Amino acid sequence: MKRPTYRSLLPAVLVLLLVWLVLNDSFSAGHLLLGLLLALMVAAMLPSARPLQARVRRPLLAIRLLLRVLADVIRSNITVVGIVLGPERRRRSPGFIQVPLDLRDPHGLAVLSMIVTATPGTVWAETSPDHRVLTLHILELEDESAWQRTIKERYERPLMEIFE
Repeated sequence: MKRPTYRSLLPAVLVLLLVWLVLNDSFSAGHLLLGLLLALMVAAMLPSARPLQARVRRPLLAIRLLLRVLADVIRSNITVVGIVLGPERRRRSPGFIQVPLDLRDPHGLAVLSMIVTATPGTVWAETSPDHRVLTLHILELEDESAWQRTIKERYERPLMEIFE
């Protein structure tokens, strides 16, 4: 990893300095100097906290995926309302499934986790240490293979095309 330049540290230093001054409720010279020193040290010591550059290879596909996710979220909201507020006799069958992952890009995995967690009725429960298996909790699990296909075809495949 290459050393950060002073110019690349400037935004982080300014934000940290501003937060320091606001939290201390003082804009005195002493607080300004101490805040600047702390901000410089924190920004310089934490280069690993800087995110990697994401490269979107297919922006139109990303827009299409966004629209698909919005439609799925709306549909899932309606389904979950039916499950939760529906008649008591309706049998609920929550469960966990494991989905093998081919997606390797950290940005793609992050987006996949947001999609799954933002969709009502599903929760990203765990990822294996090697990021090859995803464990999901499904509110109403009827067909495990259908859920695996949905995750892989509707979300993972487009994310691979977008980020890899």
